[in-house]
Amino acid sequence: MADIPLLWTYIFLIPLGVLIATYGTLVGAGGGILIVPALLLLYPTESANTIASISLAVVFFNAVSGTLAYGHMHRIDYRAGLLFAGASVPAGFLGAYFTSFLSRQIFDFAFSTLVLALATFILLRPTPTHHEHQPTSRETIHRLIDFKGNSFVWSFSSRRGVLLSFSIGLVGSMLGIGGGPFYVTMLVYSLHFPLHIATATTQFMLMIISLSWTTAHLIAGGFQSGIFRTLCLGVGVLIGAQLGARLSQRVTGVVISRVMAVGLLLIGVRLILHALEI
Repeated sequence: MADIPLLWTYIFLIPLGVLIATYGTLVGAGGGILIVPALLLLYPTESANTIASISLAVVFFNAVSGTLAYGHMHRIDYRAGLLFAGASVPAGFLGAYFTSFLSRQIFDFAFSTLVLALATFILLRPTPTHHEHQPTSRETIHRLIDFKGNSFVWSFSSRRGVLLSFSIGLVGSMLGIGGGPFYVTMLVYSLHFPLHIATATTQFMLMIISLSWTTAHLIAGGFQSGIFRTLCLGVGVLIGAQLGARLSQRVTGVVISRVMAVGLLLIGVRLILHALEI
């Protein structure tokens, strides 16, 4: 009988994964920014390394499903995604190493502070329109036509993208979030990607990045106690990612941006209160 509460906890993780992946795929976050706070609240005594390990493994499942859906819509910039993912992968191994030195309290405060900072930035900064940016001679111009015939043209600095990707990779791996919201913000505000292309390309990047980072955390020894929880969440996110990608076809870029910011704000406040034991 003692195993019943534990069983129900595992069963609860499946619908939780569906909800997280639906939201995460819609905004291009990959779900990590939501999985981590959920795990922090569900397992208050678990180590930071285990929390990060479970989250990154689930982000991988989410990203695979989301990439398949967005790939069908022809909204992924594969060349840019491979370039930026390649810069993030080595940074993730460093982040996984640093996570083993973080206490739960420091981890909670660092995560919530970062989330609140990102939410504030998105809310205060006007929603971007990529047509305003005039390409320079040092920037790469990319073009893409999606499955509905919509044409997108944008330009960006590859060097800036690589440097930012490395920085995001270091922090994202440390905190186990995969870095989805930060990659979307980077692509939209710093590299002038159209928002729908940014969210889709981020899913492709996260598929590559989260697989390598999960391997790094496995080597660091933080994944052994979270395998079954990862599988339960994984079942849910495989379903939710497809739902989120379909919803993205009906939602404007402004709505996606605001939904992401409000969700991050609520999560950050809740985790601050939890860390302070309020």
